[in-house]
Amino acid sequence: MYETLEIERAGKVATIWMSRPAVFNAFDEQLIAELAAACKELDADSSVRVVVLGGRGKHFSAGADLNWMKRASQFTHEQNVEDARKFAGMLRTLAQMSKPTIARVQGAALGGGTGLTAACDMAVASDDAAFSTSEVKFGIIPSAISPYVLRAIGPRHALRYFQSAERISAQRALAIGLVGDVVPRDALDACVGALVDALLQCGPQAQKAAKDLIAAVHGQPIDEVISEETAQRIARQRATDEAKDGIAAFLDKRAPAWL
Repeated sequence: MYETLEIERAGKVATIWMSRPAVFNAFDEQLIAELAAACKELDADSSVRVVVLGGRGKHFSAGADLNWMKRASQFTHEQNVEDARKFAGMLRTLAQMSKPTIARVQGAALGGGTGLTAACDMAVASDDAAFSTSEVKFGIIPSAISPYVLRAIGPRHALRYFQSAERISAQRALAIGLVGDVVPRDALDACVGALVDALLQCGPQAQKAAKDLIAAVHGQPIDEVISEETAQRIARQRATDEAKDGIAAFLDKRAPAWL
């Protein structure tokens, strides 16, 4: 079904593997379209609880395929906008998935690769991973990825890295919030697996509601409006069958239904 991706399923976990290792999983029009389609497919699949995004070969993703960018530079304005919308739309589709997403990052994660890392809910990186918002080196800007990178590292760090295009080491990425864990490459899958195991212990409807909560609350003033919003959300959640079962399971010392 996909030419640039592989989807690997293991129980309740699906891994989307970008599979263009010869070009370090660089994006082109086809990979962008297939990533968007795969995210939609897995989001609609109720048997999938967690989605992992990885890259085959030595590197997660080297960002934009320069041949694609060269083609785009020859587009008319209308063609250029439409092409950019597809990339921005793919990132939004990934970021707005209703289930937890994990970026599994090794080697280079440059430009759009940094964007993919930030668009996932969480990220685990090998200690040899390297990131960069490298677009200004090519006379362009990290526009489509900016909402997700800003969400991860904040405007102060973005002001530096969006303008300097410096390489960001795995340890630096951990310090500024781009990734949550850094481990040796041979421990990467075990670290992802431990995070997956933790996620699978929790209620899937509650996880979706938690993602929606963050989107609703982040950046809002702490006032009567937001206080009422949070009260309404917990009241609705407590009334769900999942919450009733989860609380009863804890008190009864049994596993909840989602397990």
